[in-house]
Amino acid sequence: MSPISFTTGRDAAGTDALALPVFQGGAIPPGSPFELDAGFLAGCGFEGKVGQAQTLLSDDGSIVVAVGVGPADAVDNEVVRSAAAAAVKAAWRATSMSTTLLDALPSGADRGRAGQALAEAVVLAAYKFGRYKSDPKPCALTSVTVVGRGGASVQRGLDRGAAVAAAVELARDLVNEPPGAMTPRDLEKAARRIAKENGLGVEVWDEKRIAAEGLGGLGGVAAGSDQPPRLLRLEYKPDGARGTVCLVGKGITFDSGGLSIKTGDGMMTMKCDMAGAAAVLAAMSALPALAPKVRVLGYAACTENLPSGKATKPGDVLRFRNGKTTEVLNTDAEGRLVLADALALAVEQGPDAVIDLATLTGACTVALGTDIAGAMSNDDALLADVRAAADRAGEPVWPLPLPDRYRKLIDSEVADIKNIGTGGKGGALTAGLFLKEFVGDTPWVHLDIAGPAFREKDDGYLPKGGTGFGVRTVLELLSAWKPSAARR
Repeated sequence: MSPISFTTGRDAAGTDALALPVFQGGAIPPGSPFELDAGFLAGCGFEGKVGQAQTLLSDDGSIVVAVGVGPADAVDNEVVRSAAAAAVKAAWRATSMSTTLLDALPSGADRGRAGQALAEAVVLAAYKFGRYKSDPKPCALTSVTVVGRGGASVQRGLDRGAAVAAAVELARDLVNEPPGAMTPRDLEKAARRIAKENGLGVEVWDEKRIAAEGLGGLGGVAAGSDQPPRLLRLEYKPDGARGTVCLVGKGITFDSGGLSIKTGDGMMTMKCDMAGAAAVLAAMSALPALAPKVRVLGYAACTENLPSGKATKPGDVLRFRNGKTTEVLNTDAEGRLVLADALALAVEQGPDAVIDLATLTGACTVALGTDIAGAMSNDDALLADVRAAADRAGEPVWPLPLPDRYRKLIDSEVADIKNIGTGGKGGALTAGLFLKEFVGDTPWVHLDIAGPAFREKDDGYLPKGGTGFGVRTVLELLSAWKPSAARR
């Protein structure tokens, strides 16, 4: 985890690097105590575009980084994130940095929220998974001073942003571990460690308990692996809690496709198929520090999906926790099978809402690309809350429908439902309709994070590899949680 500390201050004296905001066209925020040579910057090709950075050397040998923030009337928290990330990348070897970045905000902006965005971006841009590198070259930054107005409000935002970013880093670490080092039992160890360090309740079901409790979906997917499955549950229960929210994460620690085996290329990034479970565990880790007034239960259904003589075969029928049965026609559509049992367990708790996160379908990436998560729901008010939280967090989410007319596409001749739709079209939607069978009337949102959970290249504060997508959205949602009656 990044050791970066954040403070507010009146000046930038004594830091190795100074990051200054520059509007598109070369202007700097009015009243800035520092000056830059606009002509020189223009000669360097610097235009002040969002996320653009130009490193300069000051007279005393310290680094000055001009960071673009775009048009003055369009600076928002996501611009702050992009600019802060650019500053970190440009001054990678500096140990301390000061910045006037928040002075670029328009009049009346919430500087506390902007401070949170800045801290998140700094920590996340400095992240690098180097555990298995002989010479990892980590970011040297250890302290950041935010210069300007805001005082206590900005400091609270910085502290909150650092806590949220630490959780995102945890999710990234879990996803980026090699699959041989992050088996279901390794996720169990991580869950127990998270619970112990943060005062959370923890319960673990092993393979015998999973079978005894009727989790046929989880057990069926696990049948082909020598690694035993785990059902993990963490609990955050504050005094004066206003309702209960359940988080559910898909935890396929490696997905070969089972007997419906993937291609070699298709398996290369499949250690990331537990990104939903990683997001749930990581979000749970931050709750005591953020202290939302809502009880939260986090479920992670964890297994490998591998081919063997014991593996579930296409045509087999599995029975889930809630008694429903499914005909398994494609063993590579396994995520919905493990989520079904976890969703059924969550609903038994009588929660106000259930949110699941899963790298569920390639079809969602076809529809929305690799930057945007799909959101499906049986409750418009809850979906609106999730979308608003995602917007505030800077994690793009777009709603997709669950059309009743498509429900017949998962009808089975031999079981209640089948695990893939007829016709091969609308795969993200039929997967969502499958999950809907296990939540009943409980308000529920399904986040298909198959695209944004894992990146093929660096982009600002989003690194190559695991991104920790969903953690910030979930924490934003829970921090603003209101009882059901007040939300409608």
